[in-house]
Amino acid sequence: MSLIRLNDVSIEFDGRTVLKEAFLKLKQGDRVGLIGKNGTGKTSFLEVVLGRRDPSAGTRDVTLGTTIGYFSQFSELDGEQSIQETLSAHFTDVHETQARLDEIGTALAEPVDEAEMTRLLTEQGELFERMDHVGGWTYETTIDTVLTRLGFDEERRTLPVGRLSGGWRNRAALAQILVQAPDVLLLDEPTNFLDLDGVKWVENWLASFAGAVLVVSHDRQFLDGVVTRIVEIENYRLQEYEGDYSAYVHAKQSRLKMLEKQFAHEEELLAYEQAASAARREAARNPSNAVARRLADIKKRQAPRPIDQIITGIYEGLRVSNDLLTVTGLSKGFGGSPLFENLTFDVHRGDRVAVLGSNGSGKSTLLDVLTEETEADAGSVRWAKGARYVSYNRVYAELDLEDTVGHAVNAYPDSLAFTATKKSVNRFLAMLQFSEADLKQKIGTLSGGQRARVAIAQCLLSGAAVIVLDEPTNHLDITSTQVMERALTHFPGAVIVVSHDRFFVDKLADRLLVFEGGGRVRETPATGAL
Repeated sequence: MSLIRLNDVSIEFDGRTVLKEAFLKLKQGDRVGLIGKNGTGKTSFLEVVLGRRDPSAGTRDVTLGTTIGYFSQFSELDGEQSIQETLSAHFTDVHETQARLDEIGTALAEPVDEAEMTRLLTEQGELFERMDHVGGWTYETTIDTVLTRLGFDEERRTLPVGRLSGGWRNRAALAQILVQAPDVLLLDEPTNFLDLDGVKWVENWLASFAGAVLVVSHDRQFLDGVVTRIVEIENYRLQEYEGDYSAYVHAKQSRLKMLEKQFAHEEELLAYEQAASAARREAARNPSNAVARRLADIKKRQAPRPIDQIITGIYEGLRVSNDLLTVTGLSKGFGGSPLFENLTFDVHRGDRVAVLGSNGSGKSTLLDVLTEETEADAGSVRWAKGARYVSYNRVYAELDLEDTVGHAVNAYPDSLAFTATKKSVNRFLAMLQFSEADLKQKIGTLSGGQRARVAIAQCLLSGAAVIVLDEPTNHLDITSTQVMERALTHFPGAVIVVSHDRFFVDKLADRLLVFEGGGRVRETPATGAL
């Protein structure tokens, strides 16, 4: 039986069509991944499923008694209550039952007559059964497991939620959803602020979850591990594919080839129709002239240049020296606890270095030291003379909201937009889903994902020798991530990246710096399949 049903649903947002004539059923045990490019309306769609937004047409039906949990990538938790208190408050039945058991225990400790003792013992037995039913004996372990796996230490467990950073509030919101375990889980980018261990634990938790899951995620490895059906918002429609993300890739590729053949035939038929119409018009104008009953040759449509050719064309003029960065004996810590100690490594042209480790282990701090945002406690960071680096996170943070997209991507004096052909740059920006109209928009009017694409475009076209990125896939859709991967693969300089996106790291990295805790950092070749 379906828990939630969308029937012939259409959605409009700010007068703009987002979705047309959509049908969706969610039943117990479903694992559905919702994907689509930035701005296609994935979050709006989740809000319709949740019931926060009414569809402009069609109906939403929910089976009576169905509970729905919603995790937003922008946490709605706030206030003075800690996450420990918030999660504990969810078990109201447990607390009430335990309080009554305590009362009965106190009463039984006093002399009572036989009838009263029988009544109390009978009630106690019923309450014990109730505790079994509501998880009263294990709820504290459940809370502790969820918080531990999501990276909460003792301090963050007891801090008011309102005093946590945005990322930790997001994790707190995810913890609340997982503890509540509703009938239907709606998850909007649940892995954005988790480390690899946290992501894997959530995957395993969802594998044992009995209800239905509808998840928006750009994390392809996560989708492979969790979902059994992909629903894509494409051209204002829902297109469904059975299987996980890898199955979707193969199925969509086959579908696109079929459509290409179909439309190639349609184009051919239309060309014949056009030629025949022209012949009839010519015959009408010149009835005495015998017009040959031959149709003009159809000019074959020129195949688009492969993505890699466009990217390599942009980078062919970028010259990068071999030695770029030398790090020697680097150490940094906070409050007497080391994040990394005596760290030594080099970066050369062509290197692809991924920095891995649990949340709070020091990965982002290392990038801050390398890009001179933070001073090291000891050791040295020496950039080669003339080796310029660009930091994606700094670029994103410093975007001028009054600037236009087109001007921003050409912001650097050494931008490749000035050395590559305008046609190549425009085609590259088109691959990143920037239309000519988009290039004229002010950055302040864009969504978070669109701004992330502006920052990525700036970095990829900056002309720098080293690109430094901290979780660059967090706000990108899958298509933009794929284009970024291809660009970084062909980038002639070096890349240093922090990421929990295993698919991304497997495809890009050739070296890993693994933070193991206690100040230890291990350097190892990348072997794939994280």
